[in-house]
Amino acid sequence: MVKQNSIKIPSQARGVHIITQQIANKITIKNGIANIFLKHTSASLAINESFDPDVPLDVEDFLNHLIPDCWSGFRHTLEGCDDMSAHMKNIFIGSSLTIPIVDGKLNLGTWQGIYLLEHRDFGGSREIFITQIGE
Repeated sequence: MVKQNSIKIPSQARGVHIITQQIANKITIKNGIANIFLKHTSASLAINESFDPDVPLDVEDFLNHLIPDCWSGFRHTLEGCDDMSAHMKNIFIGSSLTIPIVDGKLNLGTWQGIYLLEHRDFGGSREIFITQIGE
């Protein structure tokens, strides 16, 4: 069985935002896998520790250090100084996750959570498409 649905995430501030519960609320199969796909190129999805509130702050700080806005080597600058750096972060982190589903729940580790990483200062709303495959 294949089921598909989507979630609209309202515009978020630049940074790393936990969205585990919003994804979990869309799971409707008992056992299988969920592919979670972000339909944007200036934000990303990741799984990481969701317990310590310093983790998202450290992730954001490190990414901004690694790939700074306004780098003089970027040619794609028409959409603002934070646009190409956002695309580069998306390339490094990615746009999709695949997570097992067991007994109707995302089979994440004890400390794991799903993050939406918003890489733009004013990124707008984001759409996440979820494909569930299983029983």
